[in-house]
Amino acid sequence: MVLILGGARSGKSSMAERMAAEAGGRVTFVATAEPRDEEMRQRIAAHRAARPKGWHTIEEALDLGRAVQEAVQRSDTVLVDCLTLWLSNHLCRLDLPESGEGWGPSLGWLGESLQEQISAALEAARSRNVTLLLVSNEVGLGLVPSTPLGRAYRDLLGAVNRRLAAEADRVLFMVGGLPVDVKRLAGG
Repeated sequence: MVLILGGARSGKSSMAERMAAEAGGRVTFVATAEPRDEEMRQRIAAHRAARPKGWHTIEEALDLGRAVQEAVQRSDTVLVDCLTLWLSNHLCRLDLPESGEGWGPSLGWLGESLQEQISAALEAARSRNVTLLLVSNEVGLGLVPSTPLGRAYRDLLGAVNRRLAAEADRVLFMVGGLPVDVKRLAGG
């Protein structure tokens, strides 16, 4: 398993796609983006068109565990792009008051659900000895978000990223299109 982290437009997706192509064999691309507006529809269409023709695509906005379980049945490499949007899709479906008051139970439940889906995805990839490439944003390097929703998002994604980094064989951090092998540097 390789976790590929970085900021927006840092080259995470390009690196993951290059790694999948270089691995050879059958590739399944798990796409988590949802076409919520015209600009996003255009981005999704461009990404679809740019993907190699031989790759299989599963478009799944929410059930990551099921999508990876399906993908490993037909693939040597599974590329998930991206966990950032997957988490956002979940948060957008919660009916949370804007003030942030009373969010605890909903966010606790969501955090547990996300971790369960991560466990299911990892177990599926390990059971079939499949290379799993996971793309996610590193959102902990900037300012503290000014809204309760922004802070909840940062906290939940940070927990997901930490879990995956601990379990990954490699963790790459993309900086200006260049990969830095964080796990190797950390001695892990």
